[in-house]
Amino acid sequence: MLSILAKLLKALNSEASPSQISLAVCFALIMALTPLLSWHNAIVLLLALVIKVNLSAFIVSLGLFSLLAWFVDPYSASLGEQILTAPGLQETWTSLYQIDFLRITKFNHTLVMGGLVVSLIAFLPVFFLCRFLVVQYRAKLLAWVEKLWIAKLIKAVSFIVFIKPSHHKERAYV
Repeated sequence: MLSILAKLLKALNSEASPSQISLAVCFALIMALTPLLSWHNAIVLLLALVIKVNLSAFIVSLGLFSLLAWFVDPYSASLGEQILTAPGLQETWTSLYQIDFLRITKFNHTLVMGGLVVSLIAFLPVFFLCRFLVVQYRAKLLAWVEKLWIAKLIKAVSFIVFIKPSHHKERAYV
């Protein structure tokens, strides 16, 4: 738990721009609200690694949104079922399912469709909210948080782990 808090504080206090942190949070949102082993998640993970986003914020957010997914998944699956069984879209889904590549994306799975729709709808609001919160945190709370004993403890533990001695013994060569 302390390491998760340390990673979160490190991400918030880093030199990364608020947009980098917010984009990492939004990528984690997409991955967490849809089944993990999906093709679109591989693309999102690739984007997170290629685009300059804060990976600590991505990992912490993925864990937090995965907890949220336990509660959202039933509603996402219901939404996905409504979308996939909509009478006006039946021909569209049938023709898309005939394409081999789209078939392996499992778009016809109710949780994949519903989770992807929910996460894409929430993408921009979460991005702007997260960006606003990071800016406000840095402007108003950063100095106060750095004075807390828990922040000092996290910095000390991180420093101690950083200077951990190596297990190599030096040999004297004559």
